[in-house]
Amino acid sequence: MAIKFSTPTQNARILSVGAYRPPRVVPNSELVERIDSSDEWIQQRTGIQTRHWAAEDESVTDMAVKASRIAIERAGLTPQDIDTIIFATITYPYQTPSASTEVALQLEIKNAAAFDVGAACAGFSYSLGLANDMLRSGSAKYVLVIGAEKISDFLDLDDRATSFIFADGAGAVVVGPSDEVRIGATLSGSDVENRDAIAMIPSWTAYKPGSAITETAWPVIHQEGQKVFRWAVYEIAKVGKEVIASSGLTPADIAAFIPHQANERIIDSLAKSMDLPDSVVIARDIRTTGNTSAASIPLAMDALLAEHPELHGKNALLIGFGAGLVYAGQVVELPPQPK
Repeated sequence: MAIKFSTPTQNARILSVGAYRPPRVVPNSELVERIDSSDEWIQQRTGIQTRHWAAEDESVTDMAVKASRIAIERAGLTPQDIDTIIFATITYPYQTPSASTEVALQLEIKNAAAFDVGAACAGFSYSLGLANDMLRSGSAKYVLVIGAEKISDFLDLDDRATSFIFADGAGAVVVGPSDEVRIGATLSGSDVENRDAIAMIPSWTAYKPGSAITETAWPVIHQEGQKVFRWAVYEIAKVGKEVIASSGLTPADIAAFIPHQANERIIDSLAKSMDLPDSVVIARDIRTTGNTSAASIPLAMDALLAEHPELHGKNALLIGFGAGLVYAGQVVELPPQPK
C-alpha cells in the first residue's frame, strides 16, 4: 500500500509581521574613535548611520518574544494557535536546548514543534521556505518564523572591518493557510569554498578548518569584506533573477525588494543587476538599523510596510545571503494590513 499524507495539503501565506528594535540607538560617532575612522567613511562604505544595540541584560530570546507577540496579535491569533516555531539565529549563546524552545516557554506555547536554523544572514529566508513546505505538506498550520540576533555580544569594537556593521534586533512573521500560492518556491544554495569569509569562532588565529580549537576565548565575528562584497554583487543577482523566474513572474511583477540588509552599495548593485524597474520599492533599513543578520529581512519588511502601507498584499522579492557562504530567496505576497 502506498504511503499517504493524513492531512490534506494546503497553500501558505505570510499573515503578519512583527518587529522589535532595542531602545538604545548607537550613532557612528560613538564607534569611530576606536577604529580611527569617521561617520562619513562608514556611510560611504555601508550606508549605515545608526544601529540599535540591546541592553546588557536583554537576551536574543527576550527580543524574539517581543517581536513574536506583535506578529501573533496582528495575525488575529493567540500564542496557543501556533503549532511550530522556527528560530533563525547565530547569537543564541547555548548549544542546547534551543532558542525556539525558550521562546515557546516564554509565550506559554505547549507541544509545538520547535527548532533553530543556523544559516546566519540567510536564516530567515531558509526558515520561511521550511514553513511554507510544512504547510504545503500538511504537517503544520500556523508557523511562527523568527529572525533575531544580539550581535553586539560578539563584536570586537577595535575591528575596523566589523565593529560598525552589526547590530541587534528581532523580527517575526506568522505563516498560515492560504487559498492560493502566496509564497513561492525557495531557491537556496552555498559557496562553501569561501565559507570562512565570515566567521564567528572562539579563536580566529588558532583555528583552521578541520582542526581542533586550541583556545577558548569568547568568540567574535570576523569578515573578509571585499570577498563577501564581490560574492554578493556578482552571484546573488543571478539568484534573484532565478527566484523571480521560478515563481512564474517577471521583474515588472515585483512591487518591493527586501534583501538582507548587509550594505547599501550591495543592495543598489543587486537591484541594478536584476533589472528591477524604478517602480520597485527597495528596503533600506540598513541606514538606521545596521546589519542584524537573520533579523534583517523581517525588520526591513516591517519598516517598509510602515512607510509604504500600499505595499500590503503586493509581491516582494526576499533574498538572504551571508556566512557560509549561503543564500536563500523567494517571492512572497506581503501580509495584509492588520485590522
